Amino acid sequence: MSMLTPPGMGGKKYRVTGDRHPRMRRPRHRRRIVLAAAAGICALGLVGWGTLQLIDVFGGTSGKAQAAEKGTDAKQKCATATPTRPAAAKPPAPSDITVNVLNATPRGGLAKRTADELEKRGFDIGKVGNAPAAYDKKVKNNGVLLGPSGADGPLKVLATQLAGTRQETDGRKDRSVDLIIGDTFQDLTKAKDAEKALAALAHPPRPKAPAC
Repeated sequence: MSMLTPPGMGGKKYRVTGDRHPRMRRPRHRRRIVLAAAAGICALGLVGWGTLQLIDVFGGTSGKAQAAEKGTDAKQKCATATPTRPAAAKPPAPSDITVNVLNATPRGGLAKRTADELEKRGFDIGKVGNAPAAYDKKVKNNGVLLGPSGADGPLKVLATQLAGTRQETDGRKDRSVDLIIGDTFQDLTKAKDAEKALAALAHPPRPKAPAC
């Protein structure tokens, strides 16, 4: 048997036998190294994440993504938007409109000829003759369509039969309308064209879809 003093044992004496050895403690500085390394890895990860966020903010990637998302939503809304036809009162039929045909020109026979043609096209004919003094020889265009206040429907229907007219209202009590023939009048609109105009008035075109 012998007495040995292993290095780093603080000078203590240990008895060495054949079946027992002195217990060696693991140096504490290794644990510190491992902890320091783990902390460094975490710090590097945080720095890298922060750098990516800064690049995203200053590089505009986030803004572009949001703009693209808004653009997609707008296109979807635009695609699903269905234009609706504006509500409008149904125009009266020609047979429901009483027309007085009056001649404001020095040419004779225009009122009778025009009244006969309007009657063939389905209008109800009232008075036929010369225009009153307020209009006689004072209508320089094709004619004047004159009716009571609120007679927009009948006047619009009558306007399909003669282009180049102007529409006016007065204080009459009945629902008749006047066609006062003017200086440039030659003839009514061709029947086929008048029918197309009437159809368009009864069924206005569908509004276009908004541009996307």
